Amino acid sequence: MNKSLTTFDILGLGFMTFAFFLGAGNIIFPPLAGFLAGEHLPSAMSGFLLTAVGLPLVTLLAAAMAGGGLPTMGRYLPPLVVTIMATAIFIIIGPAFAAPRTGLVAYEMGLKPFLAHPSQFTLTLYTLVFFGVVLLLSLNQGRLLDAVGKILTPILLLLLISLAVAVFMNPQGTQPPVSEVYQAQPFVKGFIEGYNTMDTFAALMFGMLILDVLRQKGVTEKRVQSRYLAIAALIAAAGLGFVYISLFILGGTSLGVVDSANNGGEIISAYVLSLFGTPGLWILAAIVTLACLTTAVGLVSACGDYFFRLTGKLGYRRWVVIMSVLCTLVANIGLNSLIALSVPVLVAFYPVAVALVLATYLQPLMRGPVMAYRVILAVALIFGLIDGLQAAGLDMSVFHWLPMFDIGMAWVIPTAVASIVGLTLSAPKRKAAEAQA
Repeated sequence: MNKSLTTFDILGLGFMTFAFFLGAGNIIFPPLAGFLAGEHLPSAMSGFLLTAVGLPLVTLLAAAMAGGGLPTMGRYLPPLVVTIMATAIFIIIGPAFAAPRTGLVAYEMGLKPFLAHPSQFTLTLYTLVFFGVVLLLSLNQGRLLDAVGKILTPILLLLLISLAVAVFMNPQGTQPPVSEVYQAQPFVKGFIEGYNTMDTFAALMFGMLILDVLRQKGVTEKRVQSRYLAIAALIAAAGLGFVYISLFILGGTSLGVVDSANNGGEIISAYVLSLFGTPGLWILAAIVTLACLTTAVGLVSACGDYFFRLTGKLGYRRWVVIMSVLCTLVANIGLNSLIALSVPVLVAFYPVAVALVLATYLQPLMRGPVMAYRVILAVALIFGLIDGLQAAGLDMSVFHWLPMFDIGMAWVIPTAVASIVGLTLSAPKRKAAEAQA
């Protein structure tokens, strides 16, 4: 029997989705962008919001429309390609980068400011405790909605609202000057900075996770599942937009509180100390720890579920244990090193995720979706790799003639052209029939 969720359950589902997205990158990147953008803050913030809120929103809506996450959205691609894509995304968003980063940021902003002599030992001990808690919350998927959406997230939201109100009502500094990186193309720079949240990758994962939670709640009809998923996506997008705008304004009014900054964590810590004094740092520690913890739970749970489904071995619980252990190990390389390693990878593969979402929306208009999907995603991958290699420091000047190459977005126009061409392509009747079957 198909059940309906209560209003309280729907809000819990939305808050759970919001909490899964709201993590390390969401907190540390907007303040730094706001600080560096100066008078170009509105333009830079618009670009960032497009990537960090708009793309995850349309990805979840695409997942709702397709009736599932990455496997369903990629059904017109060869199964091996979908498996490789999914595995790469889950590794990036899971144990390789995003999940370990949650523990590192929680340590850097939630504990390190209170330590007289922070060391590698304290980092190791903290990550063991942090990912131990993540493991406990992730072991039983059926309790995710209750444990995350209904308990942790309301507390987190109240803390974030308190900070946001203080920033709006009592800004602590003045607007910084525009940095060189935001002089020429602030909108594009903000757009690319939004990659660092990894939320479009996360949306491809969370779509499946949310549908699993709905099934466990007794919601079995696909149309109803899609509606609830869309509502959850809108709630999450509204929450993320509120947080990002607040943090951008915080960074954009912080000159005098800080004279320079290497990361957003430094700006937030100094701003909170100026607003609330030492007790404010405890509030900040609570905000960051809850945000990172809830995101880590979502990432580890989704990764454990995916690799169990992929291999059919070990079981969900054992995969969750493996993911938690890997996250603990990777986190111990340090925050700066992890961010530096992740940037070229994100620049290279983010276009593929965007292309998949675009193809999902265009699919009803395609004459031959099998061929169209392959062309669109292949083009996005090729030109995304060019951007990624350039971001990694390799000399790619031979491609300087490509439009938008100099701003790290050489993939945009070729992917758009491939999408238009894809609408005109027709597949052989035999292959089209096989795809529909």
